[in-house]
Amino acid sequence: MLATIDWVIIAAYLLFSLIIGLWVARQAGQNSTQFFAAGKNMPWWLLGISMVATTFSTDTPNLVANIVRTDGVSGNWVWWAFLLTGMLTVFVYANLWKRSGVLTDVEFYELRYSGKMAAFLRGFRSIYLGLVFNVIVMATVSLAAIKISGVLMGLSPVETVVIGGIVTVIYSTLGGLRGVLLTDFFQFFLAIGGSLIAAYVALNHPQVGGLEGLLTHENVVGQLNILPDFSDPAQALGIFIIPLAVQWWSVYYPGSEPGGGGYIAQRMFAAKDEENSIAAVFFFNAAHYALRPWPWIIVGLCSLIVFPDIASLKEAFPNASGVADHDMGYPAMLTFIPTGWLGLVVASLTAAYMSTISTHLNWGSSYLVNDFYKRFISPDSSEKELVMVGRISTVVLMIIAGIFALLLQNALESFQIILQIGAGTGLLFILRWFWWRINAGSEIAAMVISFAVAMYFQFGHVHTGLPALTGWQELVVGVVVTTIGWVAVTFMTRPTDKETLIHFCEVARPGGPGWQKVIKDAESENRDLEPLKDEAWRVPQGILCMVLGCIAIYGTLFATGYWIYGRWILASLITAVVVGASGFLYKAWRKLIEIQPEEELY
Repeated sequence: MLATIDWVIIAAYLLFSLIIGLWVARQAGQNSTQFFAAGKNMPWWLLGISMVATTFSTDTPNLVANIVRTDGVSGNWVWWAFLLTGMLTVFVYANLWKRSGVLTDVEFYELRYSGKMAAFLRGFRSIYLGLVFNVIVMATVSLAAIKISGVLMGLSPVETVVIGGIVTVIYSTLGGLRGVLLTDFFQFFLAIGGSLIAAYVALNHPQVGGLEGLLTHENVVGQLNILPDFSDPAQALGIFIIPLAVQWWSVYYPGSEPGGGGYIAQRMFAAKDEENSIAAVFFFNAAHYALRPWPWIIVGLCSLIVFPDIASLKEAFPNASGVADHDMGYPAMLTFIPTGWLGLVVASLTAAYMSTISTHLNWGSSYLVNDFYKRFISPDSSEKELVMVGRISTVVLMIIAGIFALLLQNALESFQIILQIGAGTGLLFILRWFWWRINAGSEIAAMVISFAVAMYFQFGHVHTGLPALTGWQELVVGVVVTTIGWVAVTFMTRPTDKETLIHFCEVARPGGPGWQKVIKDAESENRDLEPLKDEAWRVPQGILCMVLGCIAIYGTLFATGYWIYGRWILASLITAVVVGASGFLYKAWRKLIEIQPEEELY
């Protein structure tokens, strides 16, 4: 349990976060752009670090530990596959989002589509994402905090939700996005340091016996493979082939949206220019996939030796037995950290929790205020009123998320539910920038169908008498059904208004063959959209950068693992590949920038 010095360290961090919120409160309260987009003048390094801190949540190491304990290291491909999405966002979509000039990605709907359906989509999506979807994610994060505090602090679930929620809400409502970014900067380094301490202590546990003892233990040897066992088709399909072949482009998941979106888009909107937007998202993906996973993986592997099954976790932590599952392996190993260091690690986990929750509070509130309240309830509202409504909605979101967190049991379970809800919508989010025919009806259909399929698999299939499907089978069915549905609706409904399409091309300049009809329509009206013809060439070069970026980051991930495993020759070869791919990426990236100089566009 925590000693006095540990509590002092945690309290000092919480006080520091509140001071930052107070420091920037006045500037954040000037207008809605300051509160939700930090004035749109932030540098890439601050935005990139903030993205990493946001995705480094209390539930993330728990989720990774759960995966490692049940499916081995290779099981992490269910989220490693999203690097493909991230790199596509970096080199194809980041500059497009920044050009759009919107405050939220939901506002994008009335820039891209027209009519009452576009307005309905914007309003409905603001509630669906800002309230429903957002609350599910925050509840999952809070569930992890409940398990960690139950193990390390002896707090009840209600105490955890109330204490954590109050502190986070205070500095989130005061500082807006600027306060979130500044606290994220410090939270990033604290969280990284805490995970390294946790891995070091776990390796030195007497039952583990250091790195050599870990890698040779019978409970761990079968879990070490970075790639799955291809002699077992069921495993290879579920954790590797389907994520890389289908999941990354077809599924909407917060932080990994195909084509960008959510709080990643919010950070891009806050960048000072397109180059800072692109660099921020690249840094995020590099750090998220290559820098952070191995400390979590090591702790998860160590937990298999000390707590080999759920029964051992329940026996060791009777006060948390009601929520004990494999994802408790990570916080269980933290109990062996000595006094002082334990306070620092708990502070790092507190930082991880606060960074994620504060981002989701501000992001969700931006939808509710900008895309629902201002758009539909009070169009003439003043900037001060919008900030006030934003602060109120922040508090309401936290209360709802806290209540929902008390009903959840497992982080991996909620992760899979979220994946299924978004199954099949990803391709639409990718294509809507490059195919004029996609309309608001397409998006509404994708959203409704994917949700209906997810609810069927979660609650309805037990009443049909049909055989149960595995997780990846449900995902594929959801993708196929949803994709067929939204494509059919696209051709059955009216296209977007011609004037709206032309205006979108003028603002975002997406380019590509999918916009040739719009360009011809504009030319028939003597409107010059000539730069769009050149923009089409950015995409092939962007995809080349995407491939090279994936090779460099995946290579770094693999090389780190094989260095840890002591496989020197393989680690050296992969490291050489990383160096080569990074060199080619640098050249390809520079060429991408030179393809369309900014001054030629005006």
